Amino acid sequence: MEGDTAETFGLDEEIDPQIVLADERYKVIGDILCEVYQAGEGKWNLSDMMDRVFLHKYLGLPIFLVIMWAMFTFTFEASRVFMVLIEMFFDWLGGYTSQIPIPWLASLVTDGILGGVGFILTFAPPIFFLYLAISVLEDTGYLARAAFVMDRWMVKMGLHGRSFIPLLLGFGCSVAAVTASRTVDGKANRLTTILVAPLISCSARLPVYVLFAGIFFPAYAGTVIFFMYILGIVMAIVVAMLFKRFLFKEESSPLVMELPMYQLPTIHDSLRHMWERGVMFLKQAGTYLMLGSLIIWTGSSFGLGGYGVPIGDSFVSVLGKFIQPLFAHLGFSWQIVVGLILGLLAKEAVIQSLAIIFAVEGTAGLQVAIMSSMTPASALALMVFVLLYVPCVGTIGAIRKETGSWKWTAFSVTYQILLAYVMATIVYFIGGLFLG
Repeated sequence: MEGDTAETFGLDEEIDPQIVLADERYKVIGDILCEVYQAGEGKWNLSDMMDRVFLHKYLGLPIFLVIMWAMFTFTFEASRVFMVLIEMFFDWLGGYTSQIPIPWLASLVTDGILGGVGFILTFAPPIFFLYLAISVLEDTGYLARAAFVMDRWMVKMGLHGRSFIPLLLGFGCSVAAVTASRTVDGKANRLTTILVAPLISCSARLPVYVLFAGIFFPAYAGTVIFFMYILGIVMAIVVAMLFKRFLFKEESSPLVMELPMYQLPTIHDSLRHMWERGVMFLKQAGTYLMLGSLIIWTGSSFGLGGYGVPIGDSFVSVLGKFIQPLFAHLGFSWQIVVGLILGLLAKEAVIQSLAIIFAVEGTAGLQVAIMSSMTPASALALMVFVLLYVPCVGTIGAIRKETGSWKWTAFSVTYQILLAYVMATIVYFIGGLFLG
């Protein structure tokens, strides 16, 4: 029967039946239109002319990459002054809280809460500006075109066409990306999307990029951040290809979607979208950040000798020094290792942990402390590790819920940690050849 069907349509058996049926429907529609509709003189409009450029077979992808680079450069440059102002405010506020007469309470409020949560809020401007840029691209109608451009490549590489939407949501939040994977057709295609979605760089990782790129690559910070996002996309595609090659055999299918008309975005709508998404991000991250502040401050301020022990004798130092040998070849100190461990709560907790640890240690400035303990190559390796290892506990929970399996959840966590470790090692040694 299958052979007869293929022979009837004059196609081989490898053609997707759904595509054949769609073609036949459009042929019937075309025949009917020829009988009842007389087309007028065709006219080009601005939308058609723009699509000839943005959706071009060869120019579409380079244009997409240039737009993404411009977006991340804008995000970093536009947020600089606001980051400085917020940092000055919390430094001023910390000067008052440090005078609280109860030493442990003064340390908790100044180093734990203001040094942790307050320091994270310094990186709120880049997140808000990123959401503003995404809102503008979305309102103009370009993001739908970007989906169309990327779909062509994703299908060739084995990803399902509908996978682009969850992966696109991953730029905002990995939890949303994993949850949106339920719209992908086919169990194997859906599972592949779930497993690779966390590799897309979410907004929670952005503060880490901004901090380390700003310290070690100030002249090219926007480009370095852009590289991290592109690396996440590349790794998601490569890993998906490997999964489809060795784990799953289900066929991919193209994405069918309606492209909206181009339109000028309004300031009101773009700002409203930016505000809603930014506030939602801060609310979601707030619980984990406060919990992280309490954990890291307690572990940094207490040791076997009680409160006020030197940072080198604290509980977090014991944990960090125990695991640090595994990362010694990357140039990571035990403080960095502790930050990566707390990053499992939320990626912002990585720099939150460093801010608290170095504040308790008495370091004058976090940037000075980081620069004195790392090289540009190790900083680049750290950003790659943060990009590729497990996003957060919320994402782990979403994977468990969507797959309904602890086996696949454990597999996702394990392969991401191994992938991050291997890629960070490669980037460190290659970077060491050029950056020192």
